[in-house]
Amino acid sequence: MRAPRFWWHPFPTLPANLLRPASLLYTSIAARRMRRPGEKADLPVICIGNFTAGGAGKTPTALAVARILDVAGESPAFLSRGYGGSLPGPVQVRRPEHTASDVGDEPILLSRTTRTIVSRDRPAGARLAYESGATVVVMDDGLQNPSLTKDCAIAVVDGATGIGNGLPLPAGPLRAPIDVQWPMIDAVLIIGEGAPGRQVAEEAARRDKRVFEARLVPPPEAAQSLEGRKVLAFAGIGRPGKFFETLRACGATVEAARSFPDHHRYTAAELAALRREAEAGGLVAVTTEKDFARIAAARDEESWPDLMVLPVRLRIENEAGLRNLLLRRINERRLRVA
Repeated sequence: MRAPRFWWHPFPTLPANLLRPASLLYTSIAARRMRRPGEKADLPVICIGNFTAGGAGKTPTALAVARILDVAGESPAFLSRGYGGSLPGPVQVRRPEHTASDVGDEPILLSRTTRTIVSRDRPAGARLAYESGATVVVMDDGLQNPSLTKDCAIAVVDGATGIGNGLPLPAGPLRAPIDVQWPMIDAVLIIGEGAPGRQVAEEAARRDKRVFEARLVPPPEAAQSLEGRKVLAFAGIGRPGKFFETLRACGATVEAARSFPDHHRYTAAELAALRREAEAGGLVAVTTEKDFARIAAARDEESWPDLMVLPVRLRIENEAGLRNLLLRRINERRLRVA
Protein backbone atom coordinates (compact mmCIF):
# COMPACT_ATOMS: atom_id res chain seq x y z
CA MET A 1 0.00 0.00 0.00
CA ARG A 2 1.03 3.62 -0.49
CA ALA A 3 0.62 5.70 2.66
CA PRO A 4 -1.52 8.82 2.14
CA ARG A 5 0.24 12.11 2.80
CA PHE A 6 -2.29 13.29 5.37
CA TRP A 7 -1.13 10.55 7.73
CA TRP A 8 2.15 12.36 8.28
CA HIS A 9 0.78 15.81 9.16
CA PRO A 10 1.57 16.80 12.76
CA PHE A 11 -2.15 17.12 13.45
CA PRO A 12 -5.32 15.57 11.95
CA THR A 13 -6.47 17.24 8.72
CA LEU A 14 -9.91 17.10 7.08
CA PRO A 15 -9.40 13.69 5.40
CA ALA A 16 -8.22 12.23 8.71
CA ASN A 17 -11.19 13.62 10.61
CA LEU A 18 -13.60 12.21 8.04
CA LEU A 19 -12.10 8.78 8.67
CA ARG A 20 -12.26 8.98 12.47
CA PRO A 21 -15.44 6.83 12.73
CA ALA A 22 -13.70 4.01 10.87
CA SER A 23 -10.67 4.46 13.13
CA LEU A 24 -12.84 4.03 16.22
CA LEU A 25 -14.00 0.63 14.97
CA TYR A 26 -10.43 -0.37 14.08
CA THR A 27 -9.22 0.88 17.46
CA SER A 28 -11.59 -1.32 19.45
CA ILE A 29 -10.63 -4.43 17.47
CA ALA A 30 -6.87 -3.75 17.58
CA ALA A 31 -6.88 -2.96 21.30
CA ARG A 32 -8.74 -6.16 22.21
CA ARG A 33 -6.42 -8.21 20.02
CA MET A 34 -3.20 -6.80 21.50
CA ARG A 35 -4.33 -7.54 25.05
CA ARG A 36 -4.78 -11.27 24.42
CA PRO A 37 -2.32 -13.51 26.28
CA GLY A 38 0.35 -15.06 24.08
CA GLU A 39 2.07 -18.44 24.03
CA LYS A 40 5.42 -18.68 25.83
CA ALA A 41 8.15 -19.85 23.44
CA ASP A 42 10.93 -22.26 24.37
CA LEU A 43 13.42 -19.47 23.63
CA PRO A 44 13.67 -15.80 24.66
CA VAL A 45 11.87 -13.63 22.11
CA ILE A 46 13.14 -10.19 21.06
CA CYS A 47 10.56 -8.29 19.00
CA ILE A 48 11.55 -5.51 16.59
CA GLY A 49 8.36 -3.70 15.61
CA ASN A 50 6.93 -0.26 15.03
CA PHE A 51 3.94 1.75 16.09
CA THR A 52 2.88 2.62 12.55
CA ALA A 53 2.18 1.04 9.19
CA GLY A 54 4.94 1.40 6.64
CA GLY A 55 8.69 1.29 6.84
CA ALA A 56 10.64 2.67 9.78
CA GLY A 57 13.80 0.57 9.60
CA LYS A 58 12.76 -2.67 11.29
CA THR A 59 14.79 -4.99 9.08
CA PRO A 60 18.11 -3.12 9.47
CA THR A 61 17.40 -2.99 13.21
CA ALA A 62 16.74 -6.74 13.35
CA LEU A 63 20.02 -7.33 11.51
CA ALA A 64 21.89 -5.09 13.96
CA VAL A 65 20.29 -6.82 16.97
CA ALA A 66 21.21 -10.25 15.62
CA ARG A 67 24.81 -9.12 15.13
CA ILE A 68 24.95 -7.83 18.72
CA LEU A 69 23.59 -11.12 20.04
CA ASP A 70 25.93 -13.19 17.89
CA VAL A 71 28.96 -11.30 19.22
CA ALA A 72 27.63 -11.89 22.75
CA GLY A 73 27.71 -15.65 22.17
CA GLU A 74 24.04 -16.23 21.33
CA SER A 75 22.76 -18.09 18.28
CA PRO A 76 19.85 -15.99 17.01
CA ALA A 77 17.17 -16.98 14.54
CA PHE A 78 15.02 -14.47 12.72
CA LEU A 79 11.27 -15.03 12.76
CA SER A 80 9.21 -13.28 10.09
CA ARG A 81 5.64 -13.50 8.87
CA GLY A 82 7.03 -13.43 5.33
CA TYR A 83 4.83 -10.61 4.03
CA GLY A 84 4.43 -10.85 0.27
CA GLY A 85 5.50 -14.49 0.10
CA SER A 86 3.33 -17.46 -0.83
CA LEU A 87 4.58 -19.95 1.78
CA PRO A 88 2.64 -19.94 5.09
CA GLY A 89 5.42 -21.83 6.90
CA PRO A 90 6.85 -22.68 9.24
CA VAL A 91 9.84 -23.04 6.95
CA GLN A 92 13.51 -22.18 7.22
CA VAL A 93 14.59 -19.93 4.38
CA ARG A 94 17.17 -21.51 2.11
CA ARG A 95 18.70 -19.64 -0.80
CA PRO A 96 18.61 -19.99 -3.75
CA GLU A 97 15.81 -22.52 -3.25
CA HIS A 98 13.56 -19.78 -1.87
CA THR A 99 12.97 -16.39 -3.46
CA ALA A 100 11.05 -13.28 -2.42
CA SER A 101 8.00 -14.71 -4.18
CA ASP A 102 8.09 -17.64 -1.77
CA VAL A 103 8.98 -15.98 1.54
CA GLY A 104 8.92 -12.19 1.03
CA ASP A 105 11.74 -9.72 0.46
CA GLU A 106 12.72 -9.14 4.11
CA PRO A 107 13.41 -12.82 4.92
CA ILE A 108 15.67 -13.05 1.87
CA LEU A 109 17.79 -10.20 3.26
CA LEU A 110 17.75 -11.61 6.78
CA SER A 111 18.76 -15.08 5.65
CA ARG A 112 22.04 -13.75 4.29
CA THR A 113 23.33 -13.35 7.83
CA THR A 114 21.73 -16.06 9.97
CA ARG A 115 18.99 -18.71 10.02
CA THR A 116 15.60 -17.27 9.18
CA ILE A 117 12.19 -18.81 9.83
CA VAL A 118 9.06 -17.74 7.97
CA SER A 119 5.78 -18.56 9.64
CA ARG A 120 2.40 -16.88 9.70
CA ASP A 121 1.81 -18.90 12.89
CA ARG A 122 4.41 -17.20 15.11
CA PRO A 123 4.42 -19.84 17.90
CA ALA A 124 4.98 -22.59 15.32
CA GLY A 125 7.83 -20.55 13.86
CA ALA A 126 9.41 -20.16 17.31
CA ARG A 127 9.24 -23.93 17.81
CA LEU A 128 11.06 -24.48 14.51
CA ALA A 129 13.71 -21.94 15.58
CA TYR A 130 14.22 -23.92 18.79
CA GLU A 131 14.47 -27.20 16.89
CA SER A 132 17.01 -25.66 14.51
CA GLY A 133 19.41 -24.96 17.39
CA ALA A 134 18.79 -21.25 17.97
CA THR A 135 19.14 -19.79 21.47
CA VAL A 136 17.06 -16.64 20.93
CA VAL A 137 14.36 -15.51 18.51
CA VAL A 138 14.53 -12.09 16.84
CA MET A 139 11.10 -11.22 15.46
CA ASP A 140 11.12 -8.87 12.48
CA ASP A 141 7.76 -7.15 13.02
CA GLY A 142 4.94 -8.55 15.14
CA LEU A 143 4.62 -5.94 17.88
CA GLN A 144 0.84 -5.92 17.46
CA ASN A 145 0.63 -9.72 17.11
CA PRO A 146 -0.31 -11.21 20.51
CA SER A 147 0.20 -14.88 19.65
CA LEU A 148 3.75 -15.03 21.05
CA THR A 149 4.89 -13.57 24.37
CA LYS A 150 7.78 -11.09 23.95
CA ASP A 151 10.62 -10.93 26.46
CA CYS A 152 11.83 -7.61 25.04
CA ALA A 153 10.07 -5.37 22.52
CA ILE A 154 11.68 -2.45 20.71
CA ALA A 155 9.62 0.02 18.68
CA VAL A 156 11.51 1.46 15.71
CA VAL A 157 10.55 5.04 14.84
CA ASP A 158 11.44 7.08 11.76
CA GLY A 159 12.73 10.37 13.15
CA ALA A 160 11.35 12.33 10.19
CA THR A 161 7.76 11.11 10.55
CA GLY A 162 7.33 9.88 14.14
CA ILE A 163 3.77 8.67 14.67
CA GLY A 164 2.31 11.08 12.11
CA ASN A 165 -1.01 12.62 13.07
CA GLY A 166 -1.33 10.23 16.02
CA LEU A 167 -4.48 8.48 14.78
CA PRO A 168 -5.02 4.77 14.14
CA LEU A 169 -5.73 3.31 10.71
CA PRO A 170 -7.28 4.39 8.41
CA ALA A 171 -7.36 8.00 9.68
CA GLY A 172 -3.67 7.84 10.56
CA PRO A 173 -0.69 5.49 10.43
CA LEU A 174 -0.93 3.89 13.89
CA ARG A 175 -1.46 0.12 13.88
CA ALA A 176 -3.24 0.41 17.23
CA PRO A 177 -3.97 3.29 19.62
CA ILE A 178 -0.69 4.65 20.93
CA ASP A 179 -1.80 4.39 24.58
CA VAL A 180 -2.37 0.67 24.02
CA GLN A 181 1.04 0.21 22.40
CA TRP A 182 3.24 2.03 24.94
CA PRO A 183 2.83 -0.61 27.69
CA MET A 184 3.82 -3.32 25.21
CA ILE A 185 7.35 -2.03 24.58
CA ASP A 186 10.59 -1.74 26.53
CA ALA A 187 12.43 0.79 24.36
CA VAL A 188 12.22 2.97 21.29
CA LEU A 189 14.90 3.27 18.64
CA ILE A 190 14.74 6.57 16.75
CA ILE A 191 16.29 6.32 13.28
CA GLY A 192 17.34 9.63 11.77
CA GLU A 193 16.69 13.19 12.81
CA GLY A 194 13.50 15.22 12.98
CA ALA A 195 11.11 16.91 15.37
CA PRO A 196 8.51 14.08 15.13
CA GLY A 197 11.09 11.57 16.31
CA ARG A 198 12.23 13.82 19.15
CA GLN A 199 8.63 14.13 20.34
CA VAL A 200 8.32 10.33 20.48
CA ALA A 201 11.64 10.11 22.36
CA GLU A 202 10.47 12.68 24.91
CA GLU A 203 7.21 10.79 25.46
CA ALA A 204 9.13 7.53 25.84
CA ALA A 205 11.37 9.08 28.49
CA ARG A 206 8.29 10.35 30.37
CA ARG A 207 6.96 6.79 30.35
CA ASP A 208 10.28 5.44 31.65
CA LYS A 209 11.13 3.64 28.42
CA ARG A 210 14.70 3.36 27.17
CA VAL A 211 15.52 5.60 24.19
CA PHE A 212 18.17 4.77 21.60
CA GLU A 213 19.19 6.70 18.50
CA ALA A 214 20.57 5.42 15.22
CA ARG A 215 20.96 6.26 11.56
CA LEU A 216 21.06 4.30 8.35
CA VAL A 217 24.31 4.65 6.43
CA PRO A 218 25.57 2.98 3.26
CA PRO A 219 28.95 1.24 3.31
CA PRO A 220 31.71 3.77 2.41
CA GLU A 221 32.67 1.98 -0.81
CA ALA A 222 29.05 1.98 -2.02
CA ALA A 223 28.67 5.69 -1.24
CA GLN A 224 31.91 6.53 -3.04
CA SER A 225 30.83 4.64 -6.15
CA LEU A 226 27.81 6.97 -6.47
CA GLU A 227 29.52 10.29 -5.76
CA GLY A 228 29.05 12.73 -8.63
CA ARG A 229 26.92 10.35 -10.71
CA LYS A 230 23.52 11.11 -12.21
CA VAL A 231 20.99 8.47 -11.24
CA LEU A 232 17.49 7.20 -11.79
CA ALA A 233 16.38 5.99 -8.36
CA PHE A 234 13.38 3.75 -7.78
CA ALA A 235 12.02 2.06 -4.68
CA GLY A 236 8.95 0.23 -3.43
CA ILE A 237 9.48 0.55 0.32
CA GLY A 238 7.63 2.20 3.19
CA ARG A 239 9.15 5.63 2.58
CA PRO A 240 10.96 5.85 -0.79
CA GLY A 241 11.90 9.46 -0.09
CA LYS A 242 14.29 8.28 2.61
CA PHE A 243 16.15 6.20 0.01
CA PHE A 244 16.35 9.15 -2.36
CA GLU A 245 17.72 11.34 0.44
CA THR A 246 20.39 8.74 1.18
CA LEU A 247 21.50 8.80 -2.45
CA ARG A 248 21.82 12.58 -2.35
CA ALA A 249 23.85 12.31 0.85
CA CYS A 250 26.22 10.01 -1.07
CA GLY A 251 26.83 12.84 -3.53
CA ALA A 252 24.66 11.43 -6.33
CA THR A 253 22.43 13.67 -8.42
CA VAL A 254 18.93 12.17 -8.46
CA GLU A 255 17.72 13.17 -11.91
CA ALA A 256 14.64 10.93 -11.69
CA ALA A 257 12.94 9.38 -8.67
CA ARG A 258 10.24 6.75 -9.10
CA SER A 259 8.19 5.64 -6.09
CA PHE A 260 6.18 2.42 -5.86
CA PRO A 261 3.99 1.02 -3.05
CA ASP A 262 5.66 -0.88 -0.22
CA HIS A 263 6.56 -4.48 -1.16
CA HIS A 264 5.69 -3.74 -4.80
CA ARG A 265 6.06 -6.68 -7.17
CA TYR A 266 7.59 -5.35 -10.35
CA THR A 267 6.30 -6.51 -13.70
CA ALA A 268 8.59 -7.13 -16.65
CA ALA A 269 7.00 -4.13 -18.38
CA GLU A 270 7.74 -1.81 -15.43
CA LEU A 271 11.35 -2.93 -15.25
CA ALA A 272 11.78 -2.53 -19.00
CA ALA A 273 10.35 1.00 -18.83
CA LEU A 274 12.68 1.95 -15.98
CA ARG A 275 15.66 0.59 -17.87
CA ARG A 276 14.73 2.47 -21.06
CA GLU A 277 14.32 5.70 -19.10
CA ALA A 278 17.73 5.29 -17.48
CA GLU A 279 19.47 4.44 -20.72
CA ALA A 280 17.79 7.28 -22.63
CA GLY A 281 18.92 9.81 -20.03
CA GLY A 282 22.39 8.35 -19.58
CA LEU A 283 21.54 7.67 -15.93
CA VAL A 284 22.68 5.01 -13.50
CA ALA A 285 19.68 3.03 -12.23
CA VAL A 286 19.81 2.44 -8.48
CA THR A 287 17.42 0.65 -6.13
CA THR A 288 17.29 -0.83 -2.61
CA GLU A 289 18.25 -4.30 -1.40
CA LYS A 290 14.61 -5.13 -0.69
CA ASP A 291 13.54 -4.07 -4.18
CA PHE A 292 16.35 -6.06 -5.75
CA ALA A 293 15.25 -9.18 -3.86
CA ARG A 294 11.81 -8.86 -5.45
CA ILE A 295 13.29 -8.10 -8.88
CA ALA A 296 15.52 -11.18 -8.69
CA ALA A 297 12.45 -13.27 -7.91
CA ALA A 298 10.56 -11.82 -10.87
CA ARG A 299 13.22 -12.18 -13.54
CA ASP A 300 16.88 -13.05 -14.05
CA GLU A 301 18.91 -10.28 -12.46
CA GLU A 302 21.60 -10.73 -15.15
CA SER A 303 19.16 -9.27 -17.65
CA TRP A 304 19.87 -5.84 -16.15
CA PRO A 305 23.57 -6.04 -15.36
CA ASP A 306 23.95 -2.27 -14.92
CA LEU A 307 21.34 -2.01 -12.15
CA MET A 308 23.01 -0.85 -8.94
CA VAL A 309 21.90 -1.71 -5.42
CA LEU A 310 22.59 0.62 -2.50
CA PRO A 311 22.78 -1.30 0.79
CA VAL A 312 22.39 0.48 4.12
CA ARG A 313 23.44 -0.54 7.62
CA LEU A 314 22.24 0.67 11.00
CA ARG A 315 24.70 2.66 13.12
CA ILE A 316 23.50 2.75 16.74
CA GLU A 317 24.74 5.60 18.92
CA ASN A 318 24.65 3.73 22.25
CA GLU A 319 25.15 0.16 21.10
CA ALA A 320 26.54 -0.92 24.47
CA GLY A 321 23.37 0.25 26.20
CA LEU A 322 21.19 -1.65 23.77
CA ARG A 323 23.32 -4.77 24.16
CA ASN A 324 22.99 -4.59 27.95
CA LEU A 325 19.21 -4.26 27.71
CA LEU A 326 18.91 -7.24 25.36
CA LEU A 327 21.16 -9.50 27.40
CA ARG A 328 19.50 -8.52 30.69
CA ARG A 329 16.04 -9.42 29.34
CA ILE A 330 17.35 -12.69 27.91
CA ASN A 331 18.96 -13.63 31.22
CA GLU A 332 15.85 -12.64 33.19
CA ARG A 333 13.79 -14.96 31.00
CA ARG A 334 16.20 -17.85 31.54
CA LEU A 335 16.23 -17.33 35.29
CA ARG A 336 12.42 -17.46 35.37
CA VAL A 337 12.35 -20.85 33.69
CA ALA A 338 15.40 -22.33 35.42
